[in-house]
Amino acid sequence: MHAVQALLDRKQSMRELWVLESAATTRLLSLVEQARAQGVRVTPKPREILDDLAQAAAHQGVIAFCPPIQVEGEESLWLKLGAWQRPEPPLLLILDGVTDVHNFGACLRSADAAGAHGVIVPKDKAAPLNATVRKVACGAAESVPVYQVTNLARAMARLKEFGVWITGTAGEASQSLYEGDFTDACALVMGAEGKGMRRLTREACDALVNLPMVGQVSSLNVSVATGVCLFEVVRQRRLAS
Repeated sequence: MHAVQALLDRKQSMRELWVLESAATTRLLSLVEQARAQGVRVTPKPREILDDLAQAAAHQGVIAFCPPIQVEGEESLWLKLGAWQRPEPPLLLILDGVTDVHNFGACLRSADAAGAHGVIVPKDKAAPLNATVRKVACGAAESVPVYQVTNLARAMARLKEFGVWITGTAGEASQSLYEGDFTDACALVMGAEGKGMRRLTREACDALVNLPMVGQVSSLNVSVATGVCLFEVVRQRRLAS
């Protein structure tokens, strides 16, 4: 329901809304009323139909049909950076080898919450921007641009030409996340769980930082680590403003 509500609140294009015919919760009725007010066709369906369409995913009695989201190409990124006029410096998130759709969706949600201006992913070894990602992202997939690049290391080199400082995360880094400076234009690089960043990606970074771990576990889920890193940027920029 939260993902559908986010779509309606942002007035995103929605072709049709299927709702559980026997449900009459206040929240679901509110969704139906809002959808109809936006001209969305609302169709009651039995639970078995919704279950079959959603498969293993929990649908909470509502399924929205929307046009697919198209990722943007890297030329779009260069054009936006070249014409940058916002008061705050760019904040970008780079995901290297993150192939799990649930992690990708959670990273998008954190990126939106932290005010990131875009997420960069490689053309290969990256999770698709599919329905599961959109559900997990709870509307962030529609608000945060996703840029797909052919060669990640080459794209990172181009980012530097626009004055973007690139910081990668690695457990063996000598510098802590909290020792980094993220007040200027920057990009954070998060690698896949287990393998981390690829060699060329690591070499393309300006600096490497680690997340101090004081417990028994040696690493965090990539989406959790992404949230920690992004909000350190938010903290530093608020203190500097």
